[in-house]
Amino acid sequence: MSTAEVDISRTKAWVMAARPQTLPAAAAPVIVGTGLAVHEGVFAPLPALMAVIGAALIQIGTNFANDYYDAIKGADTDDREGFTRVTQSGLISPERVKLATIVTFALAIVSGTYLVYVGGVPILVVGLVSVLCGWAYTGGPYPLGYHGLGDLFVFVFFGLVAVTGTYYVQAASHLAEPLTTTIPEGTVTREAILASLPIAGVSTAVLVVNNIRDRETDAETGKRTLAVRLGYRWSRVEFTGLLALAYLTPLWFWLGEGFGPAVLLPLVTLPYAALITRTVFSRTDGEALNPALEQTGKLLAMYAALFAGGFVLL
Repeated sequence: MSTAEVDISRTKAWVMAARPQTLPAAAAPVIVGTGLAVHEGVFAPLPALMAVIGAALIQIGTNFANDYYDAIKGADTDDREGFTRVTQSGLISPERVKLATIVTFALAIVSGTYLVYVGGVPILVVGLVSVLCGWAYTGGPYPLGYHGLGDLFVFVFFGLVAVTGTYYVQAASHLAEPLTTTIPEGTVTREAILASLPIAGVSTAVLVVNNIRDRETDAETGKRTLAVRLGYRWSRVEFTGLLALAYLTPLWFWLGEGFGPAVLLPLVTLPYAALITRTVFSRTDGEALNPALEQTGKLLAMYAALFAGGFVLL
């Protein structure tokens, strides 16, 4: 094998470890929070850009941590039907994946310094807790993903916190002094919290598909995800409920909050969501659920773009 082939192989391995197919979960909340900021007249491009960079780094750091800790704890085995994990497969040494986790989370903290300047102590707290929980998803003495708390983690941090936080830093750049120690009036709004619910729902639905696929091997290795605890039937009910939340929220904005019909744009993705749901309800194997996992990520990206576009057009 040539040096070039080795380099390409190593590059591909790191891309696999970063799992770019999960990045819609990082970008979607920033897109929606920014769309709402445009609608409310508080759009700020630099805070929005730094928010998406920070979110992407936290997502990649979490992916590295999952790859490393699932391998050393024995949760990843040869029987697993998901995408290749580089630590378990031996493509990259555990030490290097652990170092990449530390470096990526450190970069997330560094990239967040500007957001702390803009948003003050509230963003400092949110950022540090987000990084800590990203590591604790599979690491630490009580890994969240191993105790059925992964779904709650994603719902809160990749939905509620990410959308509201994106809106907050942009609004704060207009309404607050730098390095504020409080949450200024008008920076955390009811509309921002409501707008976070669909993204929280679809982001968590991505994890549900992943955990339904891995339910049998996770149960064998002692990884007690919510899918392991609930079983296939109730995990599918959870998946349906999360998507229902996503599609009912635009209706609430239109009928309950007085927003214009453009806010209903995400509803055009309903047929695509129905196709994914049919697969989730009928299959448990990786051959079907690996594509369904990617499709749910695409659904998240499409939904976010349309939801944000609806806010901009109002």
